[in-house]
Amino acid sequence: MFAKADNGDQGDQSGAMPKASEAAREAAAIRTRTGAVQAVQSSAAERRALCGPRGLWESGSIRDVRQLGAALSLFRVATSVITIPLAAAEQLALPRPQITAWIVAVYGLPSVLGLVLALRYRQPLLLTGNIFVLIFIVSLNGRLSFAELAGAAVAAGAVVIILNLLGLNGLLAEWVPAPVVMGLLAGSVLPFVAGIFTVLGQEPLIIGGAFAAYLLSSLFLGKVPPIFAALVVALVGAAVLGRFGSIDGGFRAPIVEPTLPVFSWESMLTVTPVLVVPIVLQANVPSLVFLRSQDYSPPARVLDFLSGIGTMTGSLLGPVGVSMSLPATALVAGPDAGRPEHRYRANLIVCSAFLAMLALAGFAADVIELVPRQMMLAIAGLAVIGVLGMALGQVTAGPLKLGPLFAFAVTLSDISLLGLGPAFWALAIGVLASRLLERDELKALREASTTNGPATP
Repeated sequence: MFAKADNGDQGDQSGAMPKASEAAREAAAIRTRTGAVQAVQSSAAERRALCGPRGLWESGSIRDVRQLGAALSLFRVATSVITIPLAAAEQLALPRPQITAWIVAVYGLPSVLGLVLALRYRQPLLLTGNIFVLIFIVSLNGRLSFAELAGAAVAAGAVVIILNLLGLNGLLAEWVPAPVVMGLLAGSVLPFVAGIFTVLGQEPLIIGGAFAAYLLSSLFLGKVPPIFAALVVALVGAAVLGRFGSIDGGFRAPIVEPTLPVFSWESMLTVTPVLVVPIVLQANVPSLVFLRSQDYSPPARVLDFLSGIGTMTGSLLGPVGVSMSLPATALVAGPDAGRPEHRYRANLIVCSAFLAMLALAGFAADVIELVPRQMMLAIAGLAVIGVLGMALGQVTAGPLKLGPLFAFAVTLSDISLLGLGPAFWALAIGVLASRLLERDELKALREASTTNGPATP
């Protein structure tokens, strides 16, 4: 009986086992489907939360707004130095459409390239209108026509591309020592800074107020660029004293007039070499070094190539050197710009702001008539004080001394030999002096560059 009972129980159990297994599988399937639905709902809820203000705050997208501060600082500085191309435009007596086109070349084209780079690489890869190129053009004092300057800049862009494609940037650095270039730069900048005090006697209240604002901002307002504070005080002073001029016909819509480049031997020999060296060696190279120090992996060949293309294309609107900028790169890629993965947003902000500002590019031509000339020259001088300090520091730092000093002195002269001006002879005499008289120092400079990387002005 017990045996039969046991056998019967076993039969019932054996028949029940498949049913239990099937029920277990169905339960597991239900749990899987339920879990999947919950996961989808959770993911959707998470996305909705992240899209809302609270989610953006908690994820750090809004809370980490330091890249906005970095972008605003750069924007204030860049808009303040617009007085430099305007001073050159006044020297060359450019018509309004050409001034507008030049402003578009200096601010617009680099911003477009900067936006593309930031979105493509998610890195703070900022291209700008090279300030040294603008300073150098003003320092020529109208020796060459605007079309000749544009032709020289187009040629410089082509040379930058060729050097990049052939991998000859290192050879350029070997043949043209950076301190010699800094001597030329210091000589080009010094008249701007000296000009501050020349016009101080003509407009003591406006210029004196701007200079005082520059000093006080440097001392007490660390977050406000000194040049921006000086510009604001100068504008207020000019308004209070009634120094603003009038604009004939009122404000007009911006009209852009391209410039047909003229390729003359004088401009090609005098200007083109001077533009190539700072674009490659004094702008892109140190900026790349800084980006790598922040654990980024910048596409060096792409950046050099775009610098050349941007310089060639932009110069059809007016002479411009498109390149990276170490001070600007340090603002948007340094620790003050927030977390590394968010810093590229500073690029996006400042480039977008410049592109939006182009709607007012036509107003830039009116500034020459509206703003007192002395004020414009003084603000241009204040804008390049930091550049002068950096350049003089490298001229005197060693190991090269004679070559940089010769380049500095020749740039300040009025030499004109074989139809070539001071810029060409500053580079030629400075390089020759260093190669003949400072061979050991040149060797030490190369070894230091190999060990520590290129100098970063």
